[in-house]
Amino acid sequence: MSKETTSKHPARGINWHTTIFMALFHVGAVAALFMFNWKALVASVVLWWVTASLGVGMGFHRLLTHRGYKTPKSVEYFLTFCGALALEGGHILWVVTHRIHHAHTDVPGDPHTPRDGGWWSHIGWMLTGPGQQHEPSVVEHYAPDLVKDRFHVWLNKYYWAPIVLLALILVAGGGWPYLMWAVFFRVTFNLHATWLVNSATHMWGKRRFATRVDSRNNWWVALLTFGEGWHNNHHANPTSARHGLAWYEVDLNWYGISVLKMLGLAWDVKLTKMRQPEEVKVIVPAKVVIEQLAPVASGDD
Repeated sequence: MSKETTSKHPARGINWHTTIFMALFHVGAVAALFMFNWKALVASVVLWWVTASLGVGMGFHRLLTHRGYKTPKSVEYFLTFCGALALEGGHILWVVTHRIHHAHTDVPGDPHTPRDGGWWSHIGWMLTGPGQQHEPSVVEHYAPDLVKDRFHVWLNKYYWAPIVLLALILVAGGGWPYLMWAVFFRVTFNLHATWLVNSATHMWGKRRFATRVDSRNNWWVALLTFGEGWHNNHHANPTSARHGLAWYEVDLNWYGISVLKMLGLAWDVKLTKMRQPEEVKVIVPAKVVIEQLAPVASGDD
C-alpha cells in the first residue's frame, strides 16, 4: 500500500473541553518539576506501572479490545479500574476507537493515522478531530460485549471518579508534591507515551511482517509503554496477547499476563509464533479484524 494521505477528517474546530484539560495537566506536569520529592517520584513510577501496564496495556488493550486472553470477571474489572486511573477517557470509548483503528488502519476512517500528519496522529485528532466520541450506534456495533456489562457501562460514564479519589488520598497522605507527580506529571507523561503508539510506531521503526499498513516495531516506544511499541508484530497478529516475539523485544505487559496465567487467573491465551522472513505473508484485509472480534462480542466471556 502506498503512503498517500488519507481523506482528511471533517474540520470540527477546537474541542475546548479536551484542550483545556490537556493544557491544565501539562501546566501541572511542569509545576511538578519545581516540587521534586523522591518519595513522590517513587509513588509516580509505581502508579505509572499500575495504570499504564496493568490498566492500559494488559487491560484496555490486550484483554478488552482484542480479547487476547480470558480472566475471571473480578480480574477484568480490577485491570479496567487500573486503566481508569490513566485518565485516557471512558474505556468503552477507548476500545471502540482502537477497534475502529484496526478495521481501517492507515486508510480513510482511521481515527489517527500519521498519513494525515504526525501532529494529527499524536494529539491533533483529540484536540480538533472526533477524538473518542462516538455515536451510540457505533459503540454498540464495535463493543457489544462491553455495553451489556453494567460495571463497564458505569465506569465508562464515571471514568474520572477513581482519579479524583486517588488525588484526595495523595494530598491527604503526602501533600502537594504527591499530587503533582503521581497525578499531573504521571498522567501527562503516559498520555504522550500512549499517543506515540498512534504516531511514532506508524512512522519509525522496523517491519518484521509485511502488513498492508504502516505499523512498525519501535523499541523506545516499547520501553515507554511496557511493550506496546512492538506494533508491527501486533498489527500482523492483533489478537495475540504477546507483542514482543523475539527474546530481545522486552514486553512487560506480556510478562504480566504470563504471571496471571501461572496463577490460574488467565486462560485461553492467544499467541503467535515469530516466522522467518521467507515465511512472512501479507496480512488479511483490515475488515477481518472486526470479523475476528465478532464471535467474542456475541459469545459468553
